[in-house]
Amino acid sequence: MAKKKARNHVEEFLALPDAEKNRIAAEFDKEMVMDTFRPLSAEQRRLWAKAKRRRGRPVVGKGVKVISLSMEIGLLKDTDAWAKRQGISRSQLVAKGLRKVIGK
Repeated sequence: MAKKKARNHVEEFLALPDAEKNRIAAEFDKEMVMDTFRPLSAEQRRLWAKAKRRRGRPVVGKGVKVISLSMEIGLLKDTDAWAKRQGISRSQLVAKGLRKVIGK
């Protein structure tokens, strides 16, 4: 049995009768639509804050600082290979090594 392909919003709009399309399109012909705006609800504010958040890694500890570090190429290759075998990132390996050296 073949699955029905889910229709996207454009296909759904195009499938509507012409009268319904005209009614929906008339919303976009209005001027001064800002008169219809209202303050966001608590749920809408939460979603808006979530959408504005920057993507990326979650904060660990006090956060992170990107640094530039010079390293001999052979050592860097060995470091990357070892980290890959251990299933950790280069950054995690360097952090573990530094913690061990400084005793934290």
